[in-house]
Amino acid sequence: MKRTTLIKWGAIAAIVIFLIWFNQQYLNIEPQKIRDWILSFGLFSPFIYIILYTFRPIILFPASVLSLAGGLAFGPVYGTIYTIIGATLAATVAFFLARKLGKNLANKRWKGKGETIQQQLSKNGFVYVLLLRLIPLFNFDMISYLAGVSKVKYIHFAVGTMIGIIPGTFAYNFLGASIVGATTGKLVIAIILFIVVALAPLILSKKLREKLGLSKEKRD
Repeated sequence: MKRTTLIKWGAIAAIVIFLIWFNQQYLNIEPQKIRDWILSFGLFSPFIYIILYTFRPIILFPASVLSLAGGLAFGPVYGTIYTIIGATLAATVAFFLARKLGKNLANKRWKGKGETIQQQLSKNGFVYVLLLRLIPLFNFDMISYLAGVSKVKYIHFAVGTMIGIIPGTFAYNFLGASIVGATTGKLVIAIILFIVVALAPLILSKKLREKLGLSKEKRD
């Protein structure tokens, strides 16, 4: 991995840590308000959250924001469970939307590497979906759309997605849950876990690209 890449992502991690500290010390933005809005639906709160997550790909709303909100509202355990359900359903929506509308939906936006990923997904769908979800080198929705226009079976796509997103989902939800009322130790652990998940694609990118047959593609 290039030194400049390490420096770039190290800087991003430092900014994340600084913003969390700055917010707690000076801005005092109340994340409880986000949590309170989600929980204002009472017993229906988990369903509202899952529904919001399910239809997120249609408007391309950042998944990371909702994942943090899930941890904030429901805690690291239930937040992770609800987010996995919502993210899998969201991936399903994108998958069948692409399958319904055809290849133009994906190919117009992701040429070159998109075609390569489609070919790899058609050959060994479950393994490639699992790897791409575990080590997200590319946009979450991009993989869902490209899988939809490939020949991968839906069951392979869904199971690969559900298993593959567990580590990243827990990291985001644990971080979100740690923002409110967390001890310093818990917050540090949450940040370290988040950084590890964020850096994993960079550390393993070369080997994964070779595994996926993307080593000759230009990076974005």
